[in-house]
Amino acid sequence: MKERVIYEGAQKEAILHHQGPMLVLAGPGSGKTFTITHRICHLIKEYGVDPSNILVITFTKAAAREMKERFESLVDGRPSGVSFGTFHAIFFRILKFAYRYDAGSIVRDEQKIRYIKEAMDKFQVEVEDEAEFVTSILSEISSVKGDMIDLSHYYSKNCSEEIFKQLYLEYENRLRKANLIDFDDMMVMCYELFVQRKDILEAWQKKYRYILVDEFQDINRVQYEIVRMLAAPENNLFIVGDDDQSIYRFRGAKPEIMLGFEKDYPGAKKVLLNINFRSTKEIVEAAGKLIAHNEMRFPKRIITKKGTGKPVITRVWQDPQEETLEIVREIMAYAKAGFDWPDMAVLFRTNLGPRLLIEKLMEFNIPFSMKDSVPNLYDHWIAKNIISYIHVASGDLTRANVLQILNRPNRYVSRDAVETSPVSWEGIKSFYQDKGWMVERIEQLEYDLKMIRNMAPVAAVNYIRKAVGYDDYIREYAQYRRMKPEELLEVLDQLQESAAGYLTSEEWFRHMKDYGEELKAQAQSGEGRARGVALMTMHSAKGLEYRIVYILDANEGVTPHHKAVLPADMEEERRMFYVAMTRPKERLHVNYVRERYSKKQEVSRFVREYLGRE
Repeated sequence: MKERVIYEGAQKEAILHHQGPMLVLAGPGSGKTFTITHRICHLIKEYGVDPSNILVITFTKAAAREMKERFESLVDGRPSGVSFGTFHAIFFRILKFAYRYDAGSIVRDEQKIRYIKEAMDKFQVEVEDEAEFVTSILSEISSVKGDMIDLSHYYSKNCSEEIFKQLYLEYENRLRKANLIDFDDMMVMCYELFVQRKDILEAWQKKYRYILVDEFQDINRVQYEIVRMLAAPENNLFIVGDDDQSIYRFRGAKPEIMLGFEKDYPGAKKVLLNINFRSTKEIVEAAGKLIAHNEMRFPKRIITKKGTGKPVITRVWQDPQEETLEIVREIMAYAKAGFDWPDMAVLFRTNLGPRLLIEKLMEFNIPFSMKDSVPNLYDHWIAKNIISYIHVASGDLTRANVLQILNRPNRYVSRDAVETSPVSWEGIKSFYQDKGWMVERIEQLEYDLKMIRNMAPVAAVNYIRKAVGYDDYIREYAQYRRMKPEELLEVLDQLQESAAGYLTSEEWFRHMKDYGEELKAQAQSGEGRARGVALMTMHSAKGLEYRIVYILDANEGVTPHHKAVLPADMEEERRMFYVAMTRPKERLHVNYVRERYSKKQEVSRFVREYLGRE
């Protein structure tokens, strides 16, 4: 090591730990990377451990790279022989030796998507939002494998059990036929290999005698079982993480594994890195009050090295329009006061959240960068349906346009009745001339379209939803997809909110075009725009820090999200808010609104909790 570092307290105990299991609870901004890298140095320098016997596991390639670079800077940049890698990289290395796999054996994302789409065709599964459905099914398949669940006991979140089972088995069948494996197979196969081949397990146990795992709170069941086998019999297992920052249950992470670590390893030592080097006293204390409301956690008291600063600013606004305008004005005031744009971040619960803010930043010409790809509201299938209604009402009767609206809601009109482009309503009526009730339906649609033609955009959206019955159609569809109708109705609320800003459909459509182009430019520019204000979801903010942080829409139903029903869901939502609250170094602004989409809104319980006003 280059210089002599003086270690103190809990950090010293963790760094100097030699053998046996240890659990290191690392609160936000507590220097966990420092602790892990210095412990590796100590193992090599003071205890004479061969670097090639040390394995460091992280959850992302970026984290593995950063950990490796930080460690090598401590040993003058010399290659060390220590293994750094993600779970997938490490376990794939093990499989490569056992089964002669190579990089070509791993299924590519586009192949996975194709397999599911083809399985949907085979079993005639029809959905409106195909891309979203495919992503959700692949995520569920991953959970089933990662949690080692028996398929016959699995209850799907996206479709009936029968359909899910068909899609799952067809996907597996396609993988096997093509001699491919996915990331979850790597885990399952590695687990099975170690269970069945004690000789192979023993060889790897001898190779990796010291195992360090970062972000341990994000581990899933199969990963943990493999790590446990690998660490035996010496159990030199050094795990670092923060149960309060476990926010990936939807990806299969099991925070309870970390909470049960001492039961699995009764002799394990436990250390709490409770000094926050990042944030001021006010931020740390407010976040501490919030997270104390979770029951499934290690109790801890975090203190700060930074001293006092500005109080946490909690503001209520009349509606999202006022909220975003005021946030933009404050950001501009901070910039005038000498803060750089990238010193500031705005965090939101879901990526539907920032549309109004993005529009306002565009209007004021403020540079911004987005860590997540924000879906374009106007590209959503529901938006396309509504836009098609307005186009058809304006006289654009192309067949593709009319087919977008004809059976939404379901009027039971056959595609065979719509032969021409442009479409002739008279032609459809003559197709059904012997079915009076069908002719009536078409006449009702013609009447509705005539009404929509003369309306301002916001009135048109409202008429389509209520008078035409589109909201009811969405509720039925949500039931079929096992979704909460609120998720889809929010898309309609957002559309109506957007439409309210425009007098004519032409102006509104022009805005949609500009907004879409800005999102595309953001997606293409990547790092190039990192010079702007950072916008991201609470999930994406984990591990990052900024001088100033704004939390958007701290309202019930947004955060905690309306999907959170079970106590475990609510605790995860609280952890997410805690992650958001612990990102700023100097100033934290929490915002909520009284009203949204003309409905009264409640302040988030999390705000009441950190303010001590339950």
